Amino acid sequence: MTIPEFQQHKRDKKKLIVVTAYDALFTRIVEQAGIGAILVGDSLGVVVQGKSNTLSVTMDDMLYHTKLVAGAAQRALVIGDMPFMSYQASTEEAVRNAGRFLQAGAHAVKLEGGRIMADRVEAMVSVGIPVMGHLGMTPQSLHRYGGYKVQGKGKEQAKALLADAKALESGGAFAIVLEAIPVPLAKTITDTLSIPTIGIGAGPHCDGQVLVLYDLLGLFDDFVPKFVKPYAHLKADALQALRRYKEEVEQGKFPGDAESYH
Repeated sequence: MTIPEFQQHKRDKKKLIVVTAYDALFTRIVEQAGIGAILVGDSLGVVVQGKSNTLSVTMDDMLYHTKLVAGAAQRALVIGDMPFMSYQASTEEAVRNAGRFLQAGAHAVKLEGGRIMADRVEAMVSVGIPVMGHLGMTPQSLHRYGGYKVQGKGKEQAKALLADAKALESGGAFAIVLEAIPVPLAKTITDTLSIPTIGIGAGPHCDGQVLVLYDLLGLFDDFVPKFVKPYAHLKADALQALRRYKEEVEQGKFPGDAESYH
């Protein structure tokens, strides 16, 4: 999957499928499933590192996991998620850090923010770095929103998000993630833009969808956002396997003859 192929999906009215991945094993599984785009998300701060949000994720964290994914990916478009304060301080720092993602093997980067980040997007694109935008509920701004809340409900807020989307498109973004916004607003933005929209909690009218891999596999059951549909229940399977292993070791059933060398 290349950037032009990614964008062609919108023109062909073919849905884009994106999932997160953070390591080589899951990257291979994602590709075997025929999924063409992988986001190395800063969500790893929550699902891998166990933090309550993504704000403590560093560039070193992201580059390490990007190298793992990029090294294993054979066909997928790999998008590196720029962590908090890797692009906000200045355009120069944003371009430099985005370049580090490409050096780590990513094909593109993603950043959060609308009109205020349009100059960053334009600067990156001008030096050959493809950029995906991210609007709506942007997790790096959770303290400003007072938590994880749906954005764009009011008329003025909806107008602002549409203006943000247009600004990112004008800046050269090749696609935009729309997170936790009302269905009608997501449809309006999708219909207005010539670049693809990728929804997460933004309804069915986006040009594609993205989910956190650990969420769709059912590895978490303590908190499941409304927009997540678990397609498996791997936590339950893992618990059952580990309890059986513990029991068989305690009872002397494992290792047995089949698992021993003679």
